[in-house]
Amino acid sequence: MSLRVLVADDEPLARARIRRLLEGEPRISTIDEARSGTEAARLIVERRPALVFLDVQMPKTDGFGVIEHVGADRMPPVIFVTAYDQYALQAFEVHALDYLLKPFTQERFAAALARALATIDGGTVGESLGAKLHALVHQLSQPRAYLERIAVTLGGRLVPLRVADIDWIASAGKYILLHTGSAEHLVRESMQSIEGKLDPRRFVRIHRQAIVNLDRIAEIQPMFHGECAILLKTGARLMLGRAYRERFHAIFNV
Repeated sequence: MSLRVLVADDEPLARARIRRLLEGEPRISTIDEARSGTEAARLIVERRPALVFLDVQMPKTDGFGVIEHVGADRMPPVIFVTAYDQYALQAFEVHALDYLLKPFTQERFAAALARALATIDGGTVGESLGAKLHALVHQLSQPRAYLERIAVTLGGRLVPLRVADIDWIASAGKYILLHTGSAEHLVRESMQSIEGKLDPRRFVRIHRQAIVNLDRIAEIQPMFHGECAILLKTGARLMLGRAYRERFHAIFNV
């Protein structure tokens, strides 16, 4: 059985990479591309693809807008492509057929595709998929409260620190180190845990061991072989990790 697949992403390089990975699957005969949520919704209705790779964050009409336009009950199986935070990923894990967290590896892509094809072969989509998509959109549309203050130890006392005052966060084993100006505060928390509590519109992971406040960035310094250094207003200089480049570049449209 030959299958038609739709790739919906506003970034040309992202679409090209998914297309390249899909071309190695003999069962896929046709690959359509959509550059916006509006175009994706139209192509889903008109061409009825068997599978959709749907970028969540697209301008004007995002991935959830596509689902609302087409109707969750009429959507084909969806693999979400996302740079969402930890909170949202928990929702994807419960309600979505599958998701790919940018930047994803070829192995992770292959696993998601294999799972999707097995679901299509087993005929287990239909109403169960519609119900999952309804629940996913509902959960992610609820207001989310992000961390605004965190208690730090200062002179033997616990003192509240405004999260907005943090310049960047470093991993320190089982602890994290909060950098605020010339001060440092050690807090017992993991990087994964604190990342899920921070507003992703303000804080972004740039390295396995670093999270930065976007408002504190003074300069982005391109280097050799696609590497980047991030200079903060405090003078701190941080390196952008290879695994975090695609998401970081997307934030600044570079």
